[in-house]
Amino acid sequence: MTASVLSEQTLVLNRSWSAIATTSVRQAMRLLFKGSAKAIAPDTYEMHGFESWADLAVGPDEPCVRAVALRIKVPEIILLTGYNGVPSKSVTFTRRNLYRRDRNTCQYCGKKPGTSELSIDHVVPYSRGGRNTWENCVLACMRCNRRKGNRLPEEAGLKLLRPPYRPRWTPILEIPVGRRLQSWERFVSDRYWNVELEP
Repeated sequence: MTASVLSEQTLVLNRSWSAIATTSVRQAMRLLFKGSAKAIAPDTYEMHGFESWADLAVGPDEPCVRAVALRIKVPEIILLTGYNGVPSKSVTFTRRNLYRRDRNTCQYCGKKPGTSELSIDHVVPYSRGGRNTWENCVLACMRCNRRKGNRLPEEAGLKLLRPPYRPRWTPILEIPVGRRLQSWERFVSDRYWNVELEP
């Protein structure tokens, strides 16, 4: 059980109590042991160093890390003691974020047929060297996508409403929904929960 627990996720806060990342329980325990972080008790928000955290009682059904002579509660949230920055992150190229950038709109005809009637089009077709990038992918309705086929837009008599671009909005933190813990909700707003999908 310990091996699987060590690979679970812990929320990382900077010194200002802002969520900046997640890390494995294994890395969180290292940071606690070195004194680079403090564990936060989810119920009371009390801060603990490694020794006081290791002294806390572990309930029978609580996940824990087993050491030779003791059981240590899994820290769900840690606070970095020496870091107060916010790492700069670019927006992840995902299907969800592409739909958000293009506002669920076909980038050739401007229609909003609904997400089930939209597809991702490679401006420079994949078979002609086009890549899965912000600058080469756009949403297209089924009709425009069929019309374009394996050609460049101008070859198919189509024109983009605007050139594709890398979005400027930068989420502070993206957390897959399946890894969301209730204790994190106070620190991470709903707008930061994100599911990465296949492009």
